[in-house]
Formats: sequence, structure tokens, C-alpha cells
Amino acid sequence: MAYPQVVSREEWLTARKNLLAQEKKLTRARDKLNSDRRRLPMVKVDKKYVFDGPNGKVTLPELFEGRRQLIVYHMMLTHCPGCSLLVDNIGHLAHLHARDTTLVVVSRSPFAELDAFRSRMGWTMPFYSSQESDFNYDFHTTVDASVAPVEINYTSQEELRAAGVEYEGEVAGVSVFLRDGEDVFHTYSTYERGTDLLNGTLVYLDLTPLGRQEDWEEPAGRSNTSACGWWQLHDEYER
Repeated sequence: MAYPQVVSREEWLTARKNLLAQEKKLTRARDKLNSDRRRLPMVKVDKKYVFDGPNGKVTLPELFEGRRQLIVYHMMLTHCPGCSLLVDNIGHLAHLHARDTTLVVVSRSPFAELDAFRSRMGWTMPFYSSQESDFNYDFHTTVDASVAPVEINYTSQEELRAAGVEYEGEVAGVSVFLRDGEDVFHTYSTYERGTDLLNGTLVYLDLTPLGRQEDWEEPAGRSNTSACGWWQLHDEYER
């Protein structure tokens, strides 16, 4: 990987100010996008979902833990390096709780397997298994055409195939819900690269001249079974 060009401090300052103008433009665009996201309409969730957790079976409203907002990170099956990297970057939940918001991790893996993996990784956030419900299929994080119509990032199977892309299995993503009394509403979901802003490691690396140092390329027509990238489980890197 080539290093940046070496220049004088004055030349660097000119280039940095030019980049700053672009950064400010992006910040204003992100502010507007965040505002637009908050104004998205929402859909009432009428189906009853049941999850396995540390205290047994719970429903979707119970995942809120009495708070008004719920963020669900859809983790692929346990031991997924990419999903584990994102979960490693989840901060102290007290700050979310102070804003009436609960964050949980949901996976289709059996709860005993999830709980053992959570313990191995040293994670303290709540984990739940959706193995016995349609939750993953309905929110398009498990792709199986025999169970539910294929839809990835709001793109149908026909559109995906026309683009030369095939999907099967698990997809990472984030879904957001709002609770009003006993009613639960789905407000937002995003998938794949849409979760990048939640991953502090990637954000930090994007500030550096070497960037993410990814040494792989996405092949045309890739599936979600292709490589996750350079990351590993945090206890598997060579010391």
C-alpha cells in the first residue's frame, strides 16, 4: 500500500483545509439525513414474537425493558467475525438507557450457544435467540425463499438476480422500534454497509492513511457467504 505524498507544512495545510470543507459538507448532509430518518413513518408490529433469553421466553415488548425505544442488532450466527467486531464496539449502555433506549443483540443461534459465546467474548449487553420465531425472516436477516420472500436492503430477489447477486443464509443488520403503551412500531432497519457508522473500529481506521487495510475484493455477483474481511474474533489475533 502506497504512503501519502510528502509535502511541506504549508502544502499540507492547504490540502487539509480543502478536505475540511468536504467534511463540513458531509456533516451537514448527515445532519439532514438524520433529521429525515427521524421523520420516517412507522409500521405497527402486530405479530407476536417470542425470544429465548437469560430468564426464559420473552416477547418483543419485553425486550424494551420498560423503555420507549429499542435498537436490535441482528447478529449472524455465533462466531461471525464481522458481527463480533461490531458488537465489540458497542459502548456502555447507560448512555442509551438515559435516553429511554434499550439495545439488544438478537441471533437465530440457540440461546445456550449465544450465551456461551457472549461469556467468551466478555460482552455484557443483553443477548436473545430468535430461533423459535419468524423474527429474522420478517425483518430480512435470514434469507430462505422457502420460508419468506427474499428481500435484501429493500431489493427483491428478482432485482438481486438481475444484478447478478444471490443471497442465502444470514444477514447482519440493525432494526429500530418504538413502544407506545403496549403497541410496538417498526421505524427503521438497515443492513450490511448501513451498519458501518456503528462500528467505531472502522471509523477510527478511516481517519488513518492506511485506512481499513482490507486485502480482499468483493467479487461480482457475490453472496453473503463471501469473506467478511480482515477481522477475526478479538481473542484469535496473534499477540
